[in-house]
Amino acid sequence: MTGKKSTMKAWRLERLGGELSFKDVPMPEPRAGSVLVRIEAQMLLSYLKRYVEGKLPTYIPPHGEFTIGTNGIGVVEAAGRDVWHLKPGQRVVISPHFVSRENVEDPAQILIGLTSLVEGAEPVLADWPDGTLAEYALMPVEAVTPVEGLDDIDSAHLAVLNRCIVPFGGLLRGRLAAGETLIVNGATGAYGTAAVLLGLAMGASRVVAAGRNQEALEALKQAGGSRVTTVALKGDTQADAASLRQAAGGGAHMAFDMVGQAGDPSATLAALSSLRRGGRLVLMGSMTTELPISYGMVMLNNLEILGQFMYPAGAYRRLLNLLQSGLLDLSSIHPSVYPLADLPRAMEAAADAGSLECIVMQP
Repeated sequence: MTGKKSTMKAWRLERLGGELSFKDVPMPEPRAGSVLVRIEAQMLLSYLKRYVEGKLPTYIPPHGEFTIGTNGIGVVEAAGRDVWHLKPGQRVVISPHFVSRENVEDPAQILIGLTSLVEGAEPVLADWPDGTLAEYALMPVEAVTPVEGLDDIDSAHLAVLNRCIVPFGGLLRGRLAAGETLIVNGATGAYGTAAVLLGLAMGASRVVAAGRNQEALEALKQAGGSRVTTVALKGDTQADAASLRQAAGGGAHMAFDMVGQAGDPSATLAALSSLRRGGRLVLMGSMTTELPISYGMVMLNNLEILGQFMYPAGAYRRLLNLLQSGLLDLSSIHPSVYPLADLPRAMEAAADAGSLECIVMQP
C-alpha cells in the first residue's frame, strides 16, 4: 500500500462486555484470496448493543481485540494474489457469512466480526476476526459480491439490502414458487418484514403477515399492498391456526418462521397447522423452549419441516438481481444514517428501531 494511508479508524471491542473504542489501527494489507474494501455504508444489527455488552453468551467471538461489524456496501480498494474477477474500483456488498473453502463433509462456518458457528471454527475466525465498522475492511473473496447496474441507489439505501439476505436464504430453502401462498410468522420483526417484501418479489400470490403487534401489521400491509393479508395472533394455537388458514384461502403452501427467542411455541405450531397438504415450514428464528410436533399431523399431511441457517453462496447475486429488475421494492424501509464515530448512539437507535426503519453507519 505504498503511498497510501497507513492507518484507519475502526471500532475495536476488547472482549464481550469489555471496552469498545474508536481508534486508529494499521491499514490491512491484502493477502491471497482477499480484497480490501473501502466501506461506504454498514447496517447495524438490532442486537449489537447487547452483543457488545456481553449479554448474548451463546456467541463465541474472536480471541483478543477485534473490529466489530457484520455487513457492508463499499468499493474494492485493492486485491490480493489469487483474486481474478474482483477489481479495484468495483462496488461490492459484503456478507459476514464465511464457510471454509476446503472440500470436506462439514466445513467450518463463521460470521466475520461476530462469532464462530460450529465446533472447530475458532481457527477460521482467528484468521478473519475483523468486521466492517471501520473505514476499510479486509475480506475473503467468498464474502464479497459485485454490485452492478444499481448506480442510481446510494450506499445508505443499498445497505438496507443486508436486512433481506437472511430471510431470502430461508425462502430459497423453502422453494417458494410464484403463485404460492406464504405465511410469515414474526412478520413485525426486522427480518420478518423483509421476508414479507421478499415473498412479494418472488411472486407469492398472497402473503399472510402474522404477529402480535397490530399497529406494526397495519403498517406492513400498507407497505406491501393488496397481496398482503395480516393476522394478529392471540396465543391460542387452534384459534390462530384457523385464522391463518382462512387468511391463506384454505391453507398456505409455505410458512416461514422468523420469531426470535420465542418462549412459547404456539405461534410456530399455528403456522405449521395452517399448511395445506404437502406444505413446507421453514424454521429460521430461535426458540427457548421445546417445539412439540404432532407426528401424525406431519405424516398424514405430507408436510416438510426445514431448518435453515443463513443463505447459500450465490444468494446475494440473486437478491441483487431481484432489486435491479424492480421486483424487490425496499422503498418502504427507511435508513437512518449516523456517522461512524457516533456508534454508541446508533446502537441505541438500532435496539429501538421499528421494522420499517434501518440504522446505517457511514464513515
